[in-house]
Amino acid sequence: MTDVRPKIRVENLSLSFKGVKALSDVSVEIREKEILAIIGPNGAGKTCLLNCISGFYKPQKGDIYFEDRKITRIRPDKAARLGLARTFQNIELFTGLSTLDNIMAARHALMRQNLLSSALYFGPAHTEEINHRKTAEAIIDFLEIEKARKEVVAILPYGLRKRVELGRALALEPKVLLLDEPMAGMNLEEKEDIARFIVDIFEGQGATYPDVPVLRDGVNCIVLVEHDMGVVMDIADRIVVLDFGRKIAEGTPEEIKSNPEVIAAYLGKEA
Repeated sequence: MTDVRPKIRVENLSLSFKGVKALSDVSVEIREKEILAIIGPNGAGKTCLLNCISGFYKPQKGDIYFEDRKITRIRPDKAARLGLARTFQNIELFTGLSTLDNIMAARHALMRQNLLSSALYFGPAHTEEINHRKTAEAIIDFLEIEKARKEVVAILPYGLRKRVELGRALALEPKVLLLDEPMAGMNLEEKEDIARFIVDIFEGQGATYPDVPVLRDGVNCIVLVEHDMGVVMDIADRIVVLDFGRKIAEGTPEEIKSNPEVIAAYLGKEA
């Protein structure tokens, strides 16, 4: 599917921390209409790559382009406003807020009313708040966390907190969704649920949520960092493999399964 236009281009990216190379001359195309999985052993540079794309790390070399716009070293808040949303390997939520308030917090990046009208809460500001709340409620319904909507997230089970974080990313109505180990630490049933949500987000839900564009139309560009090879092989259209900060392979799940360098570096000699 090389004819599909790249949404993000990563060109010759290098990142070091006090002389230790986290990424070394990595180039990747992230394309529309596909789920791209990034795999590799612990310390391979997977999260570092996501952090560079989303603006949390500043690479020493190379460039990143989003829709042909150079975003190398962009601030994370600006990346989010451009349409890049992500989840984190270690859950990053407002633990003292409810599920609904965490998702609404993301909607504030999309609000147009000024501080004064929002503070007075009248007219357009009131209408806008209602519309954003409807979207947040729809995301909660989609992720099947209605019972937790008013619960403080700090007391929620781990699996539900992962769903809330996914919901917060969706609330930004992203063009690209970056998921950093969304199934880490989960049992089999929880993993199956998250895999189902990812596929449903990618495909869109159509008439089920006709007034919520991010659910109706879906997000047709998803990047998934994940260690569960069964999930990766099931839902990814294309896979990039990193090892010691280098890209060692790229291809379809079938191609990656039979790649000798990948087998040696990641899947194990008997894989």
